[in-house]
Amino acid sequence: MLIRDVAEGIHRLEIAHTNTYLVETGDRLLVVDAGLPAAWPHLLLAVHDLGYSPDRVEGLLLTHGHFDHVGTAARMHREWGTPVFVHPGDRELAAHPYSYRPQTNRFGFVALHPGGLAPLGRMLLAGAATVDGIAETQPLASRAEVPGSPWIIETPGHTDGHVALHFADRDALIAGDALVTFDPYTGGIGPRVVAPAATADVDEAVASLGRLEGTAARHVLPGHGPAFDRGVRAAVAQARRAAGVA
Repeated sequence: MLIRDVAEGIHRLEIAHTNTYLVETGDRLLVVDAGLPAAWPHLLLAVHDLGYSPDRVEGLLLTHGHFDHVGTAARMHREWGTPVFVHPGDRELAAHPYSYRPQTNRFGFVALHPGGLAPLGRMLLAGAATVDGIAETQPLASRAEVPGSPWIIETPGHTDGHVALHFADRDALIAGDALVTFDPYTGGIGPRVVAPAATADVDEAVASLGRLEGTAARHVLPGHGPAFDRGVRAAVAQARRAAGVA
């Protein structure tokens, strides 16, 4: 499902509880996060519906290298010639998106949190177990060197090289999984960090919330769940409470 203008010129494509963002940059289009394999035909349709063609997609920026965020990356690079950008800390993870070790065993965690069974089942049906990694990536380092020129905010915790992207001219923050409004591992709704079954270091993830807060962005666009439009400070406060931090 394509939801237009979640912030000015930024559109959200949600497939199986996982978001891809399409950012208009003049006469070109930037894609942020690549979703799951089943998103491919929907992504192609969304590009055309927004008035673009694949050759006008100037880049794919990955907030991190987990399987549910790189699902169409290799295909975009192969078929469209799209350059793919990722933080150096997640370069290997993007190439091998099942290689990470979460803080808590995911299978035991899900068994104790049945609210995650249905959303994770939808993700499996969308190809969560069949993702090809992407090795041909470019470093996401300086805003001057990447399409769209967002401010790049290092937010480790969920993964070592996780980043958020601040589009200051649109008052928007694409948070990736540094802060979500729906956790597919628990079914939890509202701003929060992702469960330890999918996060490398929850304490570090909570600490990174302060870096998001510093943007003062109005529109918070998470990797999972709907946009949060009451400001990043309110979102971070809720996420801290959900994590048991005052």
